[in-house]
Amino acid sequence: MAVALITHRACLGHDPGAGHPESPARLKAVLHALEAEEFAPLLREEAPEASREALLRVHTPSYVEEILSLAPEEGEYRALDVDTVVSAGSVAAALRAAGGAIAGVDAVMEGWARASFVAVRPPGHHAEPSRPMGFCLFNNVAVAALHARARWNLQRLAIVDFDVHHGNGTETIADQDPDLFYASSHQSPCYPGTGSAEEHGIAGNIVNMPLPPGSGSRVFRQAWGAGILPLLERFSPDLLLVSAGFDGHKADPLAQLRLEVGDFAWLTGELIRLADARTGGRIVSVLEGGYDLEALAASAAAHVRALMTG
Repeated sequence: MAVALITHRACLGHDPGAGHPESPARLKAVLHALEAEEFAPLLREEAPEASREALLRVHTPSYVEEILSLAPEEGEYRALDVDTVVSAGSVAAALRAAGGAIAGVDAVMEGWARASFVAVRPPGHHAEPSRPMGFCLFNNVAVAALHARARWNLQRLAIVDFDVHHGNGTETIADQDPDLFYASSHQSPCYPGTGSAEEHGIAGNIVNMPLPPGSGSRVFRQAWGAGILPLLERFSPDLLLVSAGFDGHKADPLAQLRLEVGDFAWLTGELIRLADARTGGRIVSVLEGGYDLEALAASAAAHVRALMTG
């Protein structure tokens, strides 16, 4: 399977400050792991900047202008909320992150890749239409999904999210769109406190699988195998997008799930099989969380390896 790796060095320029868990070292660790010889066949492309038009499909005009006008001086920081901090390079990084997700969609739709892994930061799944949140500025995966609809005329779109934190922003965007499916497994209780199993969206298009702290491989695989995947298959999307957060790993400092590297490889394989059956194999994965550098690098590598061999 031809897999595109889409990234940009501008994503390293977003610096939330010393000690912040969402550091440039995260992306460096992922990219270093993907320099191994086994990943030589990856089709490596630079992420473009997202256009205002693309951002406005998800975010309000006032919010887009607010984020694009942020201009801290070099070495200065501005806190947008208690968790989300921007620096001089943050806007450029956010534009490349959203633009990289768009490019991931274009790669699979143009047919030169069957799958894309978009290695970018800041992450996106907490960003709401008019609010930054949880390290996120633009909702990268939602921007990509609505781009797929606008440019490629794909109607039924699915976003699945295995980050340890619920993607409240993505759910908000999908909630009233019956042709946009959003499914998430996430630790509960945990930040941001959303993602109840009772939330189903306007047309049963929202599926949440909250997992208790301490849950490991068995509970995680059951939640996906018996809960999410059958509903995703029934939805029968035209394109599958993935919010790929690796902070469910047992070594991660920000939550208390007990997942192993093999769990991410397993789920990736299941998603590929479903995509092969429903979307012509087209799958676009966008990096979200993961805050232990060694676990993040190993888990992301396992995910990409499965995309390449699945």
